[in-house]
Amino acid sequence: MTNATQTTLPNTVFSVLKSAAGFYIGTFCPVEGPISRESQEYWRTEAQAEKALQTGIWTQRPHP
Repeated sequence: MTNATQTTLPNTVFSVLKSAAGFYIGTFCPVEGPISRESQEYWRTEAQAEKALQTGIWTQRPHP
């Protein structure tokens, strides 16, 4: 895993989101819902994904 930097849309915030595959780091619009999955990884628990987001130890997908 690498230390990720935000390279998606300007003024977007990464957050922990949930899908059927598990928890991931992505972007979210309150009106339209999830916008992108930024992390290559999925985590089994929300706490694991939050820790990855807080520490910056996750891998950003090249094409979210």
